[in-house]
Amino acid sequence: HVQLQASGGGLVQAGGSLRLSCAASGRTFSSYRMGWFRQAPGKEREFVAAISRSGITTSYADSVKGRFTISRDNAKNTVYLQMHSLIPEDTAVYYCAATIGIGVTSTISLYDHWGQGTLVTVSS
Repeated sequence: HVQLQASGGGLVQAGGSLRLSCAASGRTFSSYRMGWFRQAPGKEREFVAAISRSGITTSYADSVKGRFTISRDNAKNTVYLQMHSLIPEDTAVYYCAATIGIGVTSTISLYDHWGQGTLVTVSS
């Protein structure tokens, strides 16, 4: 079992950058593949990025490719989402999530551990 705590959200101007962090409890963090998802007001939760247990393999939604980078530090039980060139459409509550397995996955239903979310607001 793992518990997740996301942080790092805030208000930023378009074109700016933010780094989100997700700290995990427990000694088995490296057993989990991790993902970031987001949910904008009135919209469904959507996939943003995912990373494998080792951090070698990553996957991104087309909308964030080239602007966002997911990474992890298994020694610190933390996964990160570095966001650059932010646009107003990136405004959402961002959630980190974990699931057992190999490789990466963008399928929301496969993730069974979720953090509480952190709000990112991008002003134009």
